[in-house]
Amino acid sequence: MLPTKASRRRFLRQSTTAATGLLLAPGLVACGARSAPATDPAPASPPPSADDRKLGVALLGLGGYAKGQIAPALQLTQHCELRGLITGSPDKLPEWQDRYGVADENCYTYDRMEDIADNDAIDIIYVITPTATHRDFAVRAAAAGKHVWCEKPMAMTPAQCQEIIDACTEQGVQLAIGYRMLHEPNTRQLIQLTKDRTYGALTSARSYAGYAGSPPPADYWRGQRDMGGGALYDMGVYTVNGLRYGTQLSPAAVVRATQQRQDRPNGVDLTTTYTLRYPDGMLAEGKTSVVEKYNELHIEAENGWYEMQPMQPYQGVKGKTSDGKVLGPPVPNQQSLQMDDDALAIRNGTQPIAPGSMGKADIAVIRAIIESAETGKEVQIAS
Repeated sequence: MLPTKASRRRFLRQSTTAATGLLLAPGLVACGARSAPATDPAPASPPPSADDRKLGVALLGLGGYAKGQIAPALQLTQHCELRGLITGSPDKLPEWQDRYGVADENCYTYDRMEDIADNDAIDIIYVITPTATHRDFAVRAAAAGKHVWCEKPMAMTPAQCQEIIDACTEQGVQLAIGYRMLHEPNTRQLIQLTKDRTYGALTSARSYAGYAGSPPPADYWRGQRDMGGGALYDMGVYTVNGLRYGTQLSPAAVVRATQQRQDRPNGVDLTTTYTLRYPDGMLAEGKTSVVEKYNELHIEAENGWYEMQPMQPYQGVKGKTSDGKVLGPPVPNQQSLQMDDDALAIRNGTQPIAPGSMGKADIAVIRAIIESAETGKEVQIAS
Protein backbone atom coordinates (compact mmCIF):
# COMPACT_ATOMS: atom_id res chain seq x y z
CA MET A 1 0.00 0.00 0.00
CA LEU A 2 1.27 3.45 -0.85
CA PRO A 3 1.85 5.85 2.04
CA THR A 4 -0.53 8.77 2.46
CA LYS A 5 0.62 12.22 1.40
CA ALA A 6 1.16 13.20 5.03
CA SER A 7 3.22 10.11 5.78
CA ARG A 8 5.31 10.07 2.59
CA ARG A 9 7.56 12.91 3.66
CA ARG A 10 8.00 11.37 7.14
CA PHE A 11 8.91 8.04 5.56
CA LEU A 12 11.42 9.54 3.15
CA ARG A 13 13.07 11.66 5.85
CA GLN A 14 13.17 8.84 8.38
CA SER A 15 14.61 6.45 5.83
CA THR A 16 17.60 8.77 5.58
CA THR A 17 18.20 9.24 9.30
CA ALA A 18 19.85 5.85 9.67
CA ALA A 19 22.28 6.71 6.88
CA THR A 20 23.17 10.21 8.09
CA GLY A 21 26.14 9.06 10.14
CA LEU A 22 27.49 7.17 7.15
CA LEU A 23 27.51 10.31 5.03
CA LEU A 24 30.05 11.88 7.38
CA ALA A 25 32.05 8.79 8.28
CA PRO A 26 35.75 9.84 8.58
CA GLY A 27 36.95 6.71 6.82
CA LEU A 28 35.37 7.89 3.59
CA VAL A 29 37.83 10.76 3.18
CA ALA A 30 40.79 10.00 5.40
CA CYS A 31 44.21 9.30 3.92
CA GLY A 32 45.37 5.75 4.44
CA ALA A 33 47.74 3.06 3.26
CA ARG A 34 46.93 0.84 0.32
CA SER A 35 45.82 -1.91 2.66
CA ALA A 36 43.04 0.38 3.96
CA PRO A 37 41.22 2.02 1.03
CA ALA A 38 39.89 5.46 1.86
CA THR A 39 36.74 5.18 -0.21
CA ASP A 40 34.39 2.44 -1.28
CA PRO A 41 32.40 4.15 -4.02
CA ALA A 42 30.95 1.13 -5.77
CA PRO A 43 28.90 -1.10 -3.49
CA ALA A 44 26.22 -3.25 -4.99
CA SER A 45 23.05 -1.35 -5.80
CA PRO A 46 20.46 -1.73 -3.02
CA PRO A 47 17.46 -3.96 -3.74
CA PRO A 48 14.06 -2.37 -4.36
CA SER A 49 11.89 -1.90 -1.30
CA ALA A 50 8.32 -3.07 -0.88
CA ASP A 51 7.12 0.47 -1.55
CA ASP A 52 7.63 0.84 -5.30
CA ARG A 53 6.21 4.35 -5.63
CA LYS A 54 8.47 6.40 -7.88
CA LEU A 55 10.12 9.32 -6.13
CA GLY A 56 9.39 12.75 -7.57
CA VAL A 57 12.37 14.76 -8.82
CA ALA A 58 12.40 18.52 -9.36
CA LEU A 59 15.17 19.83 -11.59
CA LEU A 60 16.72 23.05 -10.30
CA GLY A 61 18.34 24.70 -13.30
CA LEU A 62 17.10 24.09 -16.83
CA GLY A 63 20.35 24.54 -18.76
CA GLY A 64 22.09 22.33 -21.27
CA TYR A 65 22.88 19.36 -19.03
CA ALA A 66 19.38 19.25 -17.55
CA LYS A 67 17.80 19.54 -20.98
CA GLY A 68 20.12 17.28 -22.93
CA GLN A 69 20.92 14.55 -20.40
CA ILE A 70 19.06 14.50 -17.08
CA ALA A 71 15.49 15.11 -18.24
CA PRO A 72 15.69 12.48 -21.02
CA ALA A 73 17.33 10.04 -18.60
CA LEU A 74 14.45 10.46 -16.15
CA GLN A 75 12.19 9.02 -18.83
CA LEU A 76 14.16 5.77 -18.54
CA THR A 77 14.29 5.41 -14.75
CA GLN A 78 12.38 2.82 -12.74
CA HIS A 79 12.44 4.36 -9.26
CA CYS A 80 12.11 8.11 -9.81
CA GLU A 81 10.51 10.47 -12.29
CA LEU A 82 10.49 14.11 -13.36
CA ARG A 83 7.72 15.92 -11.51
CA GLY A 84 8.96 19.45 -10.86
CA LEU A 85 10.87 22.37 -12.37
CA ILE A 86 12.74 25.21 -10.65
CA THR A 87 14.26 27.96 -12.78
CA GLY A 88 15.45 31.51 -12.85
CA SER A 89 14.06 31.86 -16.38
CA PRO A 90 10.26 31.42 -16.22
CA ASP A 91 10.04 31.76 -20.00
CA LYS A 92 11.57 28.26 -20.25
CA LEU A 93 8.71 26.63 -18.36
CA PRO A 94 6.05 26.32 -21.12
CA GLU A 95 8.37 24.33 -23.39
CA TRP A 96 9.39 22.02 -20.55
CA GLN A 97 5.83 21.56 -19.36
CA ASP A 98 4.60 20.73 -22.84
CA ARG A 99 7.37 18.20 -23.36
CA TYR A 100 7.23 16.45 -19.99
CA GLY A 101 3.71 17.13 -18.73
CA VAL A 102 4.80 18.93 -15.55
CA ALA A 103 1.83 20.43 -13.70
CA ASP A 104 1.66 24.17 -13.00
CA GLU A 105 1.65 23.56 -9.25
CA ASN A 106 5.01 21.79 -9.55
CA CYS A 107 6.80 24.72 -11.24
CA TYR A 108 8.79 27.26 -9.25
CA THR A 109 11.13 30.19 -9.75
CA TYR A 110 14.31 30.62 -7.73
CA ASP A 111 12.82 33.41 -5.62
CA ARG A 112 9.94 31.23 -4.41
CA MET A 113 11.46 27.77 -4.34
CA GLU A 114 10.86 27.60 -0.56
CA ASP A 115 7.17 27.00 -1.39
CA ILE A 116 8.17 23.52 -2.55
CA ALA A 117 8.34 22.48 1.11
CA ASP A 118 4.56 22.04 1.05
CA ASN A 119 4.54 19.97 -2.14
CA ASP A 120 4.37 16.27 -1.33
CA ALA A 121 4.72 15.34 -5.00
CA ILE A 122 8.39 16.39 -4.87
CA ASP A 123 10.80 14.22 -2.90
CA ILE A 124 14.15 15.28 -4.41
CA ILE A 125 15.65 18.49 -5.74
CA TYR A 126 18.46 17.96 -8.27
CA VAL A 127 20.77 21.01 -8.34
CA ILE A 128 22.10 21.49 -11.89
CA THR A 129 23.42 25.07 -11.95
CA PRO A 130 26.86 26.73 -12.18
CA THR A 131 29.25 25.40 -9.54
CA ALA A 132 29.47 28.67 -7.60
CA THR A 133 25.71 28.52 -6.94
CA HIS A 134 25.58 24.93 -5.66
CA ARG A 135 26.08 25.79 -1.99
CA ASP A 136 23.18 28.25 -1.79
CA PHE A 137 20.72 26.18 -3.81
CA ALA A 138 21.57 22.90 -2.07
CA VAL A 139 21.19 24.44 1.38
CA ARG A 140 17.82 25.94 0.38
CA ALA A 141 16.70 22.59 -1.03
CA ALA A 142 17.58 20.85 2.22
CA ALA A 143 15.83 23.55 4.25
CA ALA A 144 12.69 22.79 2.24
CA GLY A 145 12.86 19.22 3.53
CA LYS A 146 13.77 17.66 0.19
CA HIS A 147 16.52 15.17 -0.51
CA VAL A 148 19.38 16.78 -2.44
CA TRP A 149 21.15 15.58 -5.53
CA CYS A 150 23.95 17.97 -6.45
CA GLU A 151 25.90 17.99 -9.68
CA LYS A 152 29.67 17.83 -9.59
CA PRO A 153 31.84 19.65 -8.71
CA MET A 154 29.98 19.79 -5.41
CA ALA A 155 30.93 23.41 -4.62
CA MET A 156 33.80 25.89 -4.88
CA THR A 157 35.52 25.11 -1.56
CA PRO A 158 35.56 22.36 1.08
CA ALA A 159 33.91 24.79 3.51
CA GLN A 160 30.96 25.24 1.14
CA CYS A 161 30.73 21.45 0.74
CA GLN A 162 30.58 21.07 4.51
CA GLU A 163 27.77 23.63 4.70
CA ILE A 164 25.76 21.49 2.28
CA ILE A 165 26.50 18.34 4.27
CA ASP A 166 25.54 20.04 7.53
CA ALA A 167 22.29 21.40 6.07
CA CYS A 168 21.24 17.95 4.84
CA THR A 169 22.19 16.33 8.13
CA GLU A 170 20.24 18.92 10.14
CA GLN A 171 17.13 18.37 8.04
CA GLY A 172 17.42 14.59 7.96
CA VAL A 173 17.56 14.42 4.16
CA GLN A 174 19.96 12.48 1.99
CA LEU A 175 22.69 14.04 -0.15
CA ALA A 176 24.20 12.45 -3.26
CA ILE A 177 26.69 13.93 -5.75
CA GLY A 178 26.22 13.40 -9.49
CA TYR A 179 29.27 11.24 -10.19
CA ARG A 180 27.64 9.26 -12.97
CA MET A 181 30.74 7.16 -13.72
CA LEU A 182 30.54 5.46 -10.32
CA HIS A 183 27.23 3.93 -11.44
CA GLU A 184 28.50 2.84 -14.85
CA PRO A 185 28.93 -0.98 -14.90
CA ASN A 186 32.15 -1.11 -16.91
CA THR A 187 33.79 1.46 -14.66
CA ARG A 188 32.66 -0.59 -11.70
CA GLN A 189 34.53 -3.55 -13.21
CA LEU A 190 37.69 -1.45 -13.18
CA ILE A 191 37.01 -0.49 -9.55
CA GLN A 192 36.64 -4.16 -8.66
CA LEU A 193 40.00 -4.98 -10.26
CA THR A 194 41.59 -2.49 -7.87
CA LYS A 195 39.66 -3.69 -4.82
CA ASP A 196 40.64 -7.30 -5.58
CA ARG A 197 44.25 -6.30 -6.41
CA THR A 198 43.86 -8.52 -9.48
CA TYR A 199 47.21 -7.38 -10.89
CA GLY A 200 49.01 -6.96 -7.60
CA ALA A 201 49.94 -3.82 -5.71
CA LEU A 202 49.45 -0.53 -7.53
CA THR A 203 52.57 1.26 -8.76
CA SER A 204 51.25 4.37 -10.58
CA ALA A 205 48.20 5.89 -12.22
CA ARG A 206 47.21 8.60 -14.66
CA SER A 207 43.90 10.31 -15.37
CA TYR A 208 43.38 12.65 -18.34
CA ALA A 209 40.17 14.37 -19.43
CA GLY A 210 39.93 17.22 -21.92
CA TYR A 211 38.15 18.38 -25.04
CA ALA A 212 39.53 20.31 -27.98
CA GLY A 213 37.26 23.33 -27.96
CA SER A 214 37.69 27.08 -28.06
CA PRO A 215 38.48 29.05 -24.90
CA PRO A 216 35.20 29.82 -23.10
CA PRO A 217 33.96 33.40 -23.61
CA ALA A 218 34.07 35.90 -20.77
CA ASP A 219 30.28 36.40 -20.76
CA TYR A 220 29.58 32.69 -20.19
CA TRP A 221 29.83 31.25 -16.66
CA ARG A 222 32.27 28.56 -17.79
CA GLY A 223 34.59 31.39 -18.79
CA GLN A 224 34.49 33.00 -15.34
CA ARG A 225 36.86 31.78 -12.66
CA ASP A 226 34.72 32.87 -9.71
CA MET A 227 31.71 30.97 -11.10
CA GLY A 228 33.58 27.66 -11.25
CA GLY A 229 34.53 27.80 -14.91
CA GLY A 230 37.76 26.52 -16.41
CA ALA A 231 39.37 23.18 -17.08
CA LEU A 232 40.02 22.03 -13.51
CA TYR A 233 36.50 22.48 -12.14
CA ASP A 234 34.84 21.50 -15.42
CA MET A 235 36.71 18.44 -16.73
CA GLY A 236 39.33 18.12 -14.00
CA VAL A 237 36.82 16.84 -11.48
CA TYR A 238 36.57 13.68 -13.61
CA THR A 239 40.33 13.16 -13.34
CA VAL A 240 40.42 13.76 -9.58
CA ASN A 241 37.50 11.46 -8.89
CA GLY A 242 38.81 8.95 -11.45
CA LEU A 243 42.06 8.62 -9.54
CA ARG A 244 40.06 8.25 -6.33
CA TYR A 245 37.92 5.35 -7.55
CA GLY A 246 40.65 3.93 -9.78
CA THR A 247 43.13 3.57 -6.93
CA GLN A 248 40.68 3.34 -4.01
CA LEU A 249 43.02 5.75 -2.20
CA SER A 250 42.99 9.34 -1.02
CA PRO A 251 46.04 11.44 -2.02
CA ALA A 252 48.19 13.04 0.67
CA ALA A 253 49.69 15.91 -1.32
CA VAL A 254 49.93 17.73 -4.63
CA VAL A 255 53.61 17.45 -5.55
CA ARG A 256 53.45 19.97 -8.39
CA ALA A 257 50.88 21.63 -10.64
CA THR A 258 50.79 24.03 -13.56
CA GLN A 259 47.95 26.01 -15.11
CA GLN A 260 47.68 27.81 -18.43
CA ARG A 261 45.28 30.67 -17.71
CA GLN A 262 43.47 33.17 -19.88
CA ASP A 263 45.21 36.53 -19.79
CA ARG A 264 42.31 38.63 -18.56
CA PRO A 265 40.63 39.50 -15.24
CA ASN A 266 38.74 36.53 -13.81
CA GLY A 267 40.21 34.39 -16.60
CA VAL A 268 39.93 30.62 -16.27
CA ASP A 269 42.51 27.90 -16.66
CA LEU A 270 42.54 26.37 -20.12
CA THR A 271 44.81 23.44 -19.23
CA THR A 272 45.92 22.14 -15.84
CA THR A 273 48.44 19.40 -15.08
CA TYR A 274 49.24 17.98 -11.65
CA THR A 275 51.02 15.21 -9.78
CA LEU A 276 49.55 13.60 -6.66
CA ARG A 277 51.42 11.64 -4.02
CA TYR A 278 49.75 9.00 -1.87
CA PRO A 279 50.65 8.11 1.73
CA ASP A 280 52.85 5.18 0.67
CA GLY A 281 54.75 7.27 -1.90
CA MET A 282 52.96 6.23 -5.09
CA LEU A 283 52.55 9.02 -7.65
CA ALA A 284 49.66 9.69 -10.02
CA GLU A 285 49.47 12.13 -12.92
CA GLY A 286 46.45 14.20 -13.89
CA LYS A 287 45.77 16.46 -16.83
CA THR A 288 42.67 18.34 -17.92
CA SER A 289 41.87 20.87 -20.61
CA VAL A 290 39.16 22.72 -22.49
CA VAL A 291 41.39 23.19 -25.55
CA GLU A 292 43.19 19.82 -25.80
CA LYS A 293 41.55 16.42 -26.28
CA TYR A 294 42.35 13.35 -24.20
CA ASN A 295 40.28 10.91 -22.15
CA GLU A 296 41.73 8.00 -20.19
CA LEU A 297 42.17 6.45 -16.77
CA HIS A 298 45.15 4.09 -16.61
CA ILE A 299 46.24 2.06 -13.58
CA GLU A 300 49.65 0.34 -13.41
CA ALA A 301 50.23 -2.55 -11.02
CA GLU A 302 53.04 -4.98 -10.27
CA ASN A 303 51.69 -7.69 -12.58
CA GLY A 304 49.87 -5.74 -15.30
CA TRP A 305 47.67 -2.75 -16.04
CA TYR A 306 44.06 -1.85 -16.74
CA GLU A 307 42.35 1.22 -18.14
CA MET A 308 39.26 2.96 -19.39
CA GLN A 309 39.84 4.78 -22.70
CA PRO A 310 37.73 6.82 -23.11
CA MET A 311 36.91 7.11 -19.42
CA GLN A 312 33.85 9.39 -19.24
CA PRO A 313 31.88 10.27 -22.39
CA TYR A 314 28.08 10.07 -22.37
CA GLN A 315 28.19 7.75 -25.38
CA GLY A 316 29.98 5.06 -23.42
CA VAL A 317 33.34 4.10 -22.01
CA LYS A 318 35.70 1.39 -23.19
CA GLY A 319 38.07 -0.60 -21.02
CA LYS A 320 40.76 -3.21 -21.38
CA THR A 321 43.50 -4.93 -19.42
CA SER A 322 47.09 -5.96 -20.09
CA ASP A 323 46.04 -9.60 -20.46
CA GLY A 324 43.33 -8.93 -23.02
CA LYS A 325 40.16 -8.60 -20.97
CA VAL A 326 37.57 -6.19 -22.35
CA LEU A 327 35.49 -4.02 -20.01
CA GLY A 328 32.24 -3.36 -21.83
CA PRO A 329 30.06 -2.95 -23.78
CA PRO A 330 28.76 0.59 -23.07
CA VAL A 331 25.42 0.93 -21.30
CA PRO A 332 22.54 2.81 -22.97
CA ASN A 333 22.25 5.62 -20.41
CA GLN A 334 24.56 6.40 -17.49
CA GLN A 335 22.43 9.09 -15.83
CA SER A 336 19.38 6.86 -15.52
CA LEU A 337 21.48 4.28 -13.64
CA GLN A 338 22.85 7.04 -11.41
CA MET A 339 19.43 8.38 -10.49
CA ASP A 340 17.87 4.96 -9.93
CA ASP A 341 20.72 3.97 -7.61
CA ASP A 342 20.35 7.22 -5.68
CA ALA A 343 16.57 6.87 -5.48
CA LEU A 344 16.91 3.36 -4.05
CA ALA A 345 19.41 4.64 -1.48
CA ILE A 346 16.81 7.16 -0.32
CA ARG A 347 14.03 4.60 -0.24
CA ASN A 348 16.07 1.99 1.64
CA GLY A 349 17.90 4.37 3.97
CA THR A 350 21.33 3.28 2.73
CA GLN A 351 24.40 5.32 1.91
CA PRO A 352 24.50 6.63 -1.67
CA ILE A 353 27.35 5.54 -3.89
CA ALA A 354 28.66 9.12 -4.06
CA PRO A 355 27.99 10.85 -0.72
CA GLY A 356 28.74 14.45 0.10
CA SER A 357 31.93 13.45 1.91
CA MET A 358 33.36 12.26 -1.42
CA GLY A 359 32.42 15.51 -3.16
CA LYS A 360 34.12 17.49 -0.40
CA ALA A 361 37.27 15.34 -0.56
CA ASP A 362 37.59 15.97 -4.31
CA ILE A 363 37.18 19.72 -3.86
CA ALA A 364 39.97 19.63 -1.27
CA VAL A 365 42.21 18.10 -3.95
CA ILE A 366 41.15 20.71 -6.53
CA ARG A 367 41.91 23.57 -4.13
CA ALA A 368 45.32 22.07 -3.35
CA ILE A 369 46.09 21.80 -7.09
CA ILE A 370 45.24 25.48 -7.53
CA GLU A 371 47.43 26.47 -4.56
CA SER A 372 50.34 24.40 -5.85
CA ALA A 373 50.06 25.98 -9.31
CA GLU A 374 49.97 29.49 -7.81
CA THR A 375 52.83 29.00 -5.35
CA GLY A 376 55.02 26.54 -7.24
CA LYS A 377 55.22 24.46 -4.05
CA GLU A 378 54.09 21.08 -2.82
CA VAL A 379 50.77 21.36 -0.99
CA GLN A 380 49.39 18.97 1.59
CA ILE A 381 45.75 17.99 0.99
CA ALA A 382 43.46 18.72 3.90
CA SER A 383 41.57 15.71 5.18
